[in-house]
Formats: sequence, structure tokens, C-alpha cells
Amino acid sequence: MSYLDQWKQKKNAKRQKFYTNHFHQTMESVPDSPLSTNLSENLDTISHQLGSTDDLVVRTLPLPERGTSAAVLHLNGMVEKEAISEFIVKYLTTTINESEQPAIHELEMSRTLRQVIRSILSGNTILLVDGKAEAYVASTPGWERRGVEEPRVESVVRGPRDGFTETLSVNTALVRFRLRDPNLRVRHLLIGERTQTGVNVLYLDGVVDPEILNEVMRRLQAIRIDGVLESGYLEQFIEDNHWSPFPQLQNTERPDKVAANLLEGKVAILVEGTPFALIAPAVFAQFYQSPEDYYERFYISVFIRLIRLISMFISLLLPSLYIAFSSFHPEMIPSRLVIAMTAGRSTVPFPSIVEALIMEVAIEILREASVRLPGPIGPTIGIVGALVVGEAAVTAGLVSPVMVIIVSLTTIGSFASPSYSTAISLRMLRFPMMLMAGIFGLYGIMLFLILILIHLAALKSFGVPYMSPISPIKIRDMRDLFVRLPLVKMRNRPSIYDPSDKTRIEGGQRP
Repeated sequence: MSYLDQWKQKKNAKRQKFYTNHFHQTMESVPDSPLSTNLSENLDTISHQLGSTDDLVVRTLPLPERGTSAAVLHLNGMVEKEAISEFIVKYLTTTINESEQPAIHELEMSRTLRQVIRSILSGNTILLVDGKAEAYVASTPGWERRGVEEPRVESVVRGPRDGFTETLSVNTALVRFRLRDPNLRVRHLLIGERTQTGVNVLYLDGVVDPEILNEVMRRLQAIRIDGVLESGYLEQFIEDNHWSPFPQLQNTERPDKVAANLLEGKVAILVEGTPFALIAPAVFAQFYQSPEDYYERFYISVFIRLIRLISMFISLLLPSLYIAFSSFHPEMIPSRLVIAMTAGRSTVPFPSIVEALIMEVAIEILREASVRLPGPIGPTIGIVGALVVGEAAVTAGLVSPVMVIIVSLTTIGSFASPSYSTAISLRMLRFPMMLMAGIFGLYGIMLFLILILIHLAALKSFGVPYMSPISPIKIRDMRDLFVRLPLVKMRNRPSIYDPSDKTRIEGGQRP
């Protein structure tokens, strides 16, 4: 073993020791001891473990007909109080038969203190009876939750209008509504030592590649963090390359998109508290594809997809090309256009690279400001601000009219991307691309493009090459790449994910 390997091994051991010592002071610090038969002792122990928090509701009820007493425990604001009063309290005060149980769904038994504490923190109601060393755990969730609404980020012209919410059970049900397959499997995990965030891993047994599934589960189970508040936490932990600007997992708020990717042999990750699901593995091609590409006829989908590709290149390259042509290669521009550009730049005191950077930074500031402003005001401020700033900059002679057109087309092109993660990656890469164009001209642009392609070709997502099916080349999978063939011609699932069941359409015959 080399010195570097020994150093990494010692570092990992120290990190694991820190996590073990630190996180054992949270849920692991609660004793996994059995409950007592004494009600008062159980109540004191539970209150102590929760730090005598003021939102712990303890309701003690005498049971004279049984010669004992009981207590109902829950956290205020996390349960449905009507259900507790109607079913649990009514059961305690009217039912005599010991064999009967409260008429409430998902009733379980807990016999250890740790299970009871975990259930209370999860929003369940606990029923303790004096003389019994066990607790009833009733599922009575009642916290405020958002209903199913239309997706706000991934809107489509044609397609379903329901999107994920912040409730894990609702999101799982939305996927099951579309995939009524007995082979749809759900694995539940709790990640976050303090938040205990529920995570559901969905896949189609018999379709997904077992190696991909095992790798996803291994990375999720290896996460050691105090809290998970959004699916982006998990994405940053389980992605292959933490330094890449490109997303290596796809996030979506559309249940139909998750169902479609499960049918291709991928794995979906749903996280409690966020409407965005993660899809793994991910390749670059799927980030400019939209669900409505498969809902419209194929030639309409091909046209729209090509428009998105052109927009992607405009978003990345247009300012850099303007800088390179105007500064280094004016002979490549038509003569009349050169004269018009020169006349427009006659009052501009800056070189084209500074001019472009000023406008791009101003547009990015306006874009970020429009997002942070209240809903009705944000889009208006963004549009009006861009018009006012652009017109004022041209009038003041700070930028040329052509530069305003270039920046406007670039901004519009970035909006055409169906994936926000990919669009913002290209926005980030636009700035070093402009610097390379300002220093080396077209040679700098080509050099930076080659570096990007080398990085993309070396990138992987859970063992799947990021540039598949281009590199390595898969001719059969190119039926749904730049163009999409008719559905009757797409008989097989993409081979890049190595699905166990490769056939999607039996025979591929038109009905």
C-alpha cells in the first residue's frame, strides 16, 4: 500500500470516528430499552428525552371501568386532532373489551423507548396504558401540506398537469397511479441523523440493471449528515464528480417524467419535504428533452428538439463569437455588416470583451432580481429593466446596438432549455468562453470547446458514460437522440442503461 493510500485510509477512519461520536448524540443516544409498565415513569422518560419541549401534548385519561389510566402523546401541529378525539379518546372512554383496538388505520405496537421517540417525531400519536409495557402508535398526520398543483418549472403545452408536492406518500402514489405494475418496488430509507428525512427509492424489478440499483443504494446508505432538507443535498453526495458544472442526476417535479424514466430502467429518488425527484443515472442528451416530445407526433417533436439544440448553442457561443469576429476576425464578416457594427461602436469606449461582460453581468443581475421579487412584480421588473438598461446603455454610448441584440438572443436562448440545471451550467461556462474569445479569438473558442468535450466524454453517472450514446457510440440508441423516430420504431429500451428487460414494444407492429 502506497503512502497516499495509507494517508487516505487514516483520513477516512478519522472522519468515520468523528461522525460516529457526533451523531451518536442524537437519535442513537436514545436508549433502545423496553418500556416500563408504570405510566408515570414512561411519561417522565419520554419528556426527558425530548427535553421537556413545550409542543409535546400529553393528555392523561382515567379509565375507572378498567381500573387503570392511559395517556395520549403527540406533538402539537403535526397531528389531526379530530381523528384523535373521535377514535382514540372515544375508544378509551367507551370500549370495554380489551381485545378491541381503536378504529384508526395504520395502528402499530412499539415496545422500546427509541421506537416511541422516533414515532412521536414523525408526527404519530402514542397511546400508553398503565400496566402495559407497550405503546400503540397511530398514524394521524395532520400538518399543513400543499395540494397537487401544476408544475411551475417544467411546464408543457401538452401533457399531464399534476406535479409532485412536499409529501413523500403523495409523490409515491402519483408515480404508482401511472405505473400499475406489481414489479414497481419502493425502498424506504431515513437519511439525516437529526432530520430523519424519509427517502423512497423507486425502480422496476426485472427492468433496472441490478448493478446500477445496488450502486445507488450503496451511495445513499453511506451518507452521514445531520440533516437533509431537499433532494439537492442527496444529489451533491451521490454524484460521481463533485467538481463538474454539469448535473449528473436529473431533477424533475413531473410524475409522468419519473414513470417514463423508470420504464427505461432508471432509478428514481423521492425525498420528503421537496417536490423535486432525482433520476439516476443521467446522460447529457436527456437534459434537452421534454416529456411532451413523446406526446406529440414525431416530426413536431423533432422540430422542437432541434430548436432547443440551436438555442443551447446560441446560449453558449453567441457572445464569444461576436467578440472573436469583431476583435480578431473582422474579415469573416460581410462588408456591410462590418460597416454597421463599426458605426455602432464608434462611441463605445471599451473593447468588445469589456462591452460583452458589462451587458452579460447586468442581464444576470436583472434575471436574479426578477426571481427574488414577488411573483406579479418579478417578470415585469425583469422585462422593463432589461429594456431600460439596454436603451440607456446604447444612448450613453457604453455599448453598441449590436451588443444589445446579441445579449438578448443569448438570454432568450437560455430560456429555451427544459432543464434549469443545464441552462445555468451553460450560463456559467459562457463567461470563461468569452474570456478565451477575447484573448485568442476563434482559436480560444475551439480550445475551450475541446476542453468541455473532453470533460463530458470522461464524465460518468453511476457507471454510465455521460455522452452516451455518442461516446461510446450506440447506433440503436440514436433513435431518440437529436431526432425522435416514431414510437413504433422504438421497440427496445436504451441499451446504455443495460436494462434486464430490453423489449419495450412487442414486435414493433403498428396497431
